[in-house]
Amino acid sequence: MEMGDKIIEKLIEMDQKIEDIRSDMATKININELRTVLDNQGVILQRLDQERIFTLERIKRIEADVDKMKVVLHIA
Repeated sequence: MEMGDKIIEKLIEMDQKIEDIRSDMATKININELRTVLDNQGVILQRLDQERIFTLERIKRIEADVDKMKVVLHIA
């Protein structure tokens, strides 16, 4: 094999390696973006769950007040 052929073969090999590195970097960037989106959704879901718990507790207190009012008004 001539020296020129070896150089061309190495250039092709290096070009393929560079393309593989680019693909790997793009995948890592996509994974980081996905992780960020999922983290944000987790925060939103946690907040909604906390709001649901507080809302249920408030409803229980209001229902207790209504029951007391019914007794006072002789409705119950």
